[in-house]
Amino acid sequence: MKIDRAWATPLTIGSFVLLSVTGILMFFHLDRGLNKLAHEWLSWALVAAVGLHVTSNLTAFKRHLMERRSQIVIGAAVLLLVLSFLPLGRAKGEPPILAPVRTLAGAPLPMLAQVAGVPTDEMRARLMAAGLTPSSDTDSVRSLVGSDIPRQIDVLAKVLPAAAPAKP
Repeated sequence: MKIDRAWATPLTIGSFVLLSVTGILMFFHLDRGLNKLAHEWLSWALVAAVGLHVTSNLTAFKRHLMERRSQIVIGAAVLLLVLSFLPLGRAKGEPPILAPVRTLAGAPLPMLAQVAGVPTDEMRARLMAAGLTPSSDTDSVRSLVGSDIPRQIDVLAKVLPAAAPAKP
């Protein structure tokens, strides 16, 4: 079966543009809406498109693999991939917003209620409305949902009141 270049090349270009833009937005923490989800899931479109593109240009692809320059570039990319798995941590640390999130998520029920300005029973009801089942006052959002930070943020957003707009 011959893969049509008229489809393979535009699919490759289109998926590359989508992943490049969403990746850059994520890098600068400017992603909104479905950017991250699109980046994660539609990366499969790029994988498939590149597969089709390689298949439709197999002779040229094989020729590239025989060139020293291509071998160096591909080897460097593979080396960077391997290095990306090393546990070196983030150069700039984690985003500053995570410290207060971790603190709030680890706060026991009465303390979280105090932050929200509601009685402990009201906070318990809010947590239950968010799909959680607190069993004691020592429970925290972290103890109820685990260490998944995005899930903790989601629950905190549901149980804590939205801040009033700042006055000029």
